Amino acid sequence: MPDEDFDLERLAAYLHLDLNQVTKLAERGKLPGRKVAGVWRFAQAEIHHWLEERIGLSDSFELARVEEALARHREATAESPESITDMLPLVAIEIPFPARTRNSVITSMIDVAARTGWLWDPEKMSEAVRSREDMFPTALETGVALLHPRRPLGGILDRPFLALGITDRGVPFASQRGMLTDVFFLICSSEDRGHLQTLARLSRLLAEPGFLTALRGVTSAVAAHDLIVEQEGKLPN
Repeated sequence: MPDEDFDLERLAAYLHLDLNQVTKLAERGKLPGRKVAGVWRFAQAEIHHWLEERIGLSDSFELARVEEALARHREATAESPESITDMLPLVAIEIPFPARTRNSVITSMIDVAARTGWLWDPEKMSEAVRSREDMFPTALETGVALLHPRRPLGGILDRPFLALGITDRGVPFASQRGMLTDVFFLICSSEDRGHLQTLARLSRLLAEPGFLTALRGVTSAVAAHDLIVEQEGKLPN
């Protein structure tokens, strides 16, 4: 069952951590779990969000470790991890991105994603992204937002992919944080591990010195894609 709870052993295998490490994390309240009849249980959705938060707070070295652990699982299950370059087609890049408000950003990013033909239900994706943003905004202090639903929506996607929009001036996307956002990625994932691996790799790319400055300086989809190809190729393995 896709949403079956983890026990300690299955969670250790999922996270590629030693069983003793996972047990200590659980006992210290560092993992979102609960004891049922004296046995630890961990909801997959809660573990997914714990990992997502951890990725958001990680440095480049830890991001690389997270990505490596997720990649090992995908290799073991014959799933092929994709690069940011492969997941971001030219048709899904909009520069300049015309949106000026939070609502128009979400609507317009879904429209950009729908141009690929890989998003079968734009309205459902839009509702899911809005719900995620209402729960907790995905805008970062760097002026980048990583839009995505609370859980992957594989049933409305032909394949996992990304969309990108860059405005010519900042948008008050997470106004309660008092900052402006001008770079918007939409992450369209079909399953949790793939989403986390994409999030970790994209976060590594965004953390590369000079990358965001260069990305903000491009004037076309082709130039943005070429820059991502070049910078992703330089990421340490």
